[in-house]
Amino acid sequence: MKYSFNIKSFLFPIVVIITLSSCMTREKYERPRGIVSENLFRTDRLPIDSLSTGTLSWREIFSDPVLQQHIQKGLENNIDVRIALQNIVAAEAYLKQSKAAYLPSLSVGPGYSLQTPSLNTVNARFFPERRFNSTWDITGSLSWEADLWGKLKGHQKSQLAQYLATVAGHKAVKSDLVSSIASGYYQLLTYDDQKKIINETIAVRKKNLETTKALKESGMLTEVAVQQSEALVFNAESLLISLDVQIYQLENAMSFLMGIPSQKIERTTLQQQKMPAQYETGFAANLLANRVDVMQAEQQLISAFELTNAAKAQFYPSLRVSGSGGLQSLDIDHLFNVNSLFANVVGGLTQPIFNGRQIRTGYEVSLANKEKAYLTFRKTLLNAGREVSDALKMYDSQDAFITLKKKELNAYKNSVEFSQELVNYGMANYLEVLNASVNSLNAELNISNAQYSKMKAGVDLYHALGGGWQ
Repeated sequence: MKYSFNIKSFLFPIVVIITLSSCMTREKYERPRGIVSENLFRTDRLPIDSLSTGTLSWREIFSDPVLQQHIQKGLENNIDVRIALQNIVAAEAYLKQSKAAYLPSLSVGPGYSLQTPSLNTVNARFFPERRFNSTWDITGSLSWEADLWGKLKGHQKSQLAQYLATVAGHKAVKSDLVSSIASGYYQLLTYDDQKKIINETIAVRKKNLETTKALKESGMLTEVAVQQSEALVFNAESLLISLDVQIYQLENAMSFLMGIPSQKIERTTLQQQKMPAQYETGFAANLLANRVDVMQAEQQLISAFELTNAAKAQFYPSLRVSGSGGLQSLDIDHLFNVNSLFANVVGGLTQPIFNGRQIRTGYEVSLANKEKAYLTFRKTLLNAGREVSDALKMYDSQDAFITLKKKELNAYKNSVEFSQELVNYGMANYLEVLNASVNSLNAELNISNAQYSKMKAGVDLYHALGGGWQ
């Protein structure tokens, strides 16, 4: 009997299934409505356009050339940045793998088999003597699954979103690093400024100690006043030691951020720093495009959304086509012969019916993961708005705070001069001079801290608006 292969009868059901599947539309991702509100962060400013300081390069914000060198060195050497780069390499490999899922799998290789039947079976009646059968072959196998319902496409889009999330994660590490190095640098400059203040205070207090000793000799003061004056000198000198320790530790921390062994950090002075006169916040929606942690959270939501599509596609039939072919012969001498050729093709449509609820469980888990990703996205946005609000309030309030502290310092300095003059004439207790001196030093250090707080708030605001990775 002669058999013929009808290609039309083989392809017709496949064409019908593909046509039906094309009529079924995959769900497309849309950003959740109402996720961003213009009241996302609190401010008295009224944004007039979408311009945001967060879009500027860190070189435009931090103009100190020494600080720029430190930031550049950190971006090149920091261990976390380099780890994040390797995460991108791994994510890219997974993305390439998801794209290759559309292609058929193919394997080719030679083989040899040796068979001999048992002599204690029914077949042994016909072949009572032991026989050996050798088979030589070169076989190629091919397998392919048609992506009828978008299962493979869902996995590919999910991997693409994961890749983009990893890229955003790398940018987030860079943004955090730039902010940390700038904040540490300004803190070092503040410590240097405070060392200068304390050294000047020590010199003044030592001079006051000599004056106190002279007044004691003249009988105008007692030994108590001398001891108290000496204690103020020791107090200032101990502050200097504490400050040196903080500088040493901060230099080590900055060295670590820059990926270099602990060492002294080169720097300029606090007075040479120039921060932007104004920080533009833009609209709240700008955070979606500027904040890399927000970008990362949304890409993870997209990935979870696409995995839900892929899990849903598992409910529908799968079309798989497999085939094998090659050369096969009992004798290796005749292996490469036209008569040794063989081939077979199998196409099958499989509809899952009962599989221990695995498909339903996978789909329900994917829905839960999608909801978690949405909540994480929303939480990240709310946190971004909070950080902008905090930094704005701190930045805008520091000028008034510094002005009041300067007035306070001026009043304390006058108090020191007046009380010292009254003591010289025997008209005041020396304790008043001591109190005024302590308050004057604290006020001066507070001004230095307030100036640092303003610069730190500027760094935090730039970071909160999404700056630092450009």
